[in-house]
Amino acid sequence: MSGTLWLVATPIGNLGDLPPRAVEVLAACSLVCCEDTRRTAKLLAHAGIRVERLAVANDHTEMSRIGDMLAVLGDGHDVAVVTDAGTPGISDPGERLVRAALDAGYAVSAVPGPAAVVVALTISGLPTARYVYEGFIPRSGRDRANRLADIAAETRTVVLYEAPHRLERTMADLLSLCGADRPVAVCRELTKLFEESIRGTLGTIEIGDPRGEYVIVLGGAAPAAVELSDDDIRAALNAALTSGSTTRDAVAMVAEQLALPKRQVYALAIAPKPG
Repeated sequence: MSGTLWLVATPIGNLGDLPPRAVEVLAACSLVCCEDTRRTAKLLAHAGIRVERLAVANDHTEMSRIGDMLAVLGDGHDVAVVTDAGTPGISDPGERLVRAALDAGYAVSAVPGPAAVVVALTISGLPTARYVYEGFIPRSGRDRANRLADIAAETRTVVLYEAPHRLERTMADLLSLCGADRPVAVCRELTKLFEESIRGTLGTIEIGDPRGEYVIVLGGAAPAAVELSDDDIRAALNAALTSGSTTRDAVAMVAEQLALPKRQVYALAIAPKPG
């Protein structure tokens, strides 16, 4: 029998968000890999969980922890990966352990739970149907400039993480590149006692003295205007007419789809075909 590697999401602030299934899985694991043994030990004690072994798997030690994980899995025991807060592998360690377990042929599963990106997105008031998660952006240099330029041009909602001591600089950079009218929500200390969400535009929002961990939810850029030729409009009309629409319905449909005045579309619909 082979063991399973479990990715277990932990509360991002409120300890009451630890689900019963997470407690069951953690209690059954022989090894729990975590970012900080002291912090995870407190969470386990709060939930009444006793585990055989805690081991550090942070940004610096995750690769070196792979051997321990594989040994435990090979003995038929389960291993859990947790982070200080949120879902492992989302801007936190876990991804390399998962890859190593899969490459070695072991099962990988997860206990879903809190993720700051989802919490902030859903309470932001900004479009959620399509979004981009950028996590922490580079701190400096060309990589930062390129990433910020991509974010400024992105038409979907963008979610960023930022540390308090870099928040003001990042907000200033976004204002410079995106313009004052771009909508934004800035959330801090999510699910904690001093949770706060500030909504507005990049030109008007006031953050105050940065404290705690932040999630920035940025509205997408307006799609670039596209110049439509008469041939483009005729092609859309022909497609609508071919599908069985009447001329009147086809004109209304194309005008709405292409954001054009009905009279412009109608004039092309009744005009003689060129050539």
